[in-house]
Order: sequence, then C-alpha cells, then structure tokens
Amino acid sequence: MSPRLDASPSPTATSTPPPVQDQLNPIAELPGPRHPDAPPPYDELIPPQEEIAQIGAVDARALSKTLFERLESLEEGTHDHAYVRNTLVELNLALVKFAASRFRSRSEPMEDIVQVGTIGLIKAIDRFELSRGVEFPTFAMPTIVGEIKRFFRDTSWSVRVPRRLQELRLDLARAGDELAQKLDRSPTVAELAERLGITNDEVVEGMAAANAYTASSLDAQPDEDDAEGALADRIGYEDHGLEGIEYVESLKPLIAELPPRERQILSLRFVAGMTQSEIGEELGISQMHVSRLLSRTLVRLRKGLTVEE
Repeated sequence: MSPRLDASPSPTATSTPPPVQDQLNPIAELPGPRHPDAPPPYDELIPPQEEIAQIGAVDARALSKTLFERLESLEEGTHDHAYVRNTLVELNLALVKFAASRFRSRSEPMEDIVQVGTIGLIKAIDRFELSRGVEFPTFAMPTIVGEIKRFFRDTSWSVRVPRRLQELRLDLARAGDELAQKLDRSPTVAELAERLGITNDEVVEGMAAANAYTASSLDAQPDEDDAEGALADRIGYEDHGLEGIEYVESLKPLIAELPPRERQILSLRFVAGMTQSEIGEELGISQMHVSRLLSRTLVRLRKGLTVEE
C-alpha cells in the first residue's frame, strides 16, 4: 500500500517511533528554492538512511516519484537539489543490489560491484524525466547493469584490448562450444569463420586477443610433476649480440678517424663480404697490399678499443 503523502505526522510522543510513512509525509510539502541565508529545511524532514532502507518497493516507488517532481523544480547545484538527489539514491539502492546479484559469481568483491552499480544509479537519476511516462526502475536498470558490465570489461582483462576484440572472444568461445558438440572435435579456423560470418584473419586475431584475458606470473611455481623451475627461469635467453653493441659504438669514432681508402677496405671486406683479391681488383692494387692495409687497420682499431681511458 502506498503511503499517504498528504497526511500530517502525529504530534503524540510515544515510546516507539511513528511509522516510516508518517515520517516521510512532510516531503510532499517541501518548500521551493530557499534564500541562501536561510537554514536548510530538509535536514529534519527526511529520516536517516537506516530507516529509508526499511521502506518497501511499492512505497519507495511512490516516494521516488514525489521526489523527482520536487527535483525538477529545484536549481541544480543548490543544497536542496543535492539533498533530494541523495535521498533518491538511498531509496533506490535496492535496484543496485538486485542488479549486482546477477554478477555474484564473478571474482570481484560484491562491495565493488555495488559501488559501480551505484554510479549507474546516479547517472540514471540525473537523466530521468517524469514526462516520459516510464517507471524509474524500468529506466534505471539498463543503466546500472551497463555500468557494471563496463566495469568488468575495463578491469577483468590483464591486457587492455579493443571492445571489438573482447566481444569477438565471447562469440568465438560460444561458437567453438556449439561446433565442438556438433562435430565431436575442436572446430577449425575456417569452420569458426563460416559460423560467425567473418574472415579467417579475424578469427586468428580474436584467438590471439583471448590470450590477453589472463596473464601468468613470472614467479608462478610449476606443477609438482614438473622438474623445471619458475616461468621466469624457463623463458628468455642470453643475447650474445648485446655484448657486441658496446664494441660497435666504441668503434664508430675510431673508424671515422681512418683515411677514406682504409674505411672503404673495411666496408668492402666486412660489409660487402668481398675477398682480398676482389678488393684489390676494385681498388686497383694488389692482394698483398690489401692484406697489409687491412692488417694495419685492424691493429689500430684493436689498440683503440683496449687503450685505458
């Protein structure tokens, strides 16, 4: 039964508090925007949150409608507007808890899911208009659920991937299960592409993106029957090419100081891969002369690398 919003609270003092609906009656007669210097009129008219939580769904819906009417007449940013808006949030927290219960099986704490759903509730309150003729729960639920789903989409993946690939991963998983039951084997890339109406490259891209959903720790210990160490001990290797980077950088200024002919001989021998005879024919000198020049150049460079700074 909906509360009588036009009734007056009983002035008789009793040992037990008056009914909740009697405490909420004065809200229907809240005054309009007040003078900035006037004391806030709402503080003693709306009961605390623990009493609002006891209101049933039907009574909360009726009271919310009254508060939405009052909210439209208040200026945004004022104390009165914020007070009525916050009360609407408290009255409709049951919608958030109901929506959050659908995601109870997820690994995220329920408190975090409720908090994210409350953000969706606030957005729904700010967008709701009574003139649309739609009940507020019907309007708010898609916004609340969408906010929770967006939270999981943005936080559940170990590596952030585009939304298109996230949805493709779900489609591939669903199609893979259906085809596996039908074919009694794992479906091929071509079969998945035909089932979803996409190209083979898109299927491969979706499979690669699925690897970003979870990540293994480098310090994770192997199974008991695995004799190898942690993952960090099994991946990676020593790149011996890194040792040569220091020598290459050190040789650059030394090579720049060489005469042009000696630089050309080094380039033909170690870059072009030419033999000493071929270099001699290229430069018009004998192979013996090339050998002497090359040996002298290498000794000079070797001394330049080993000299102490």
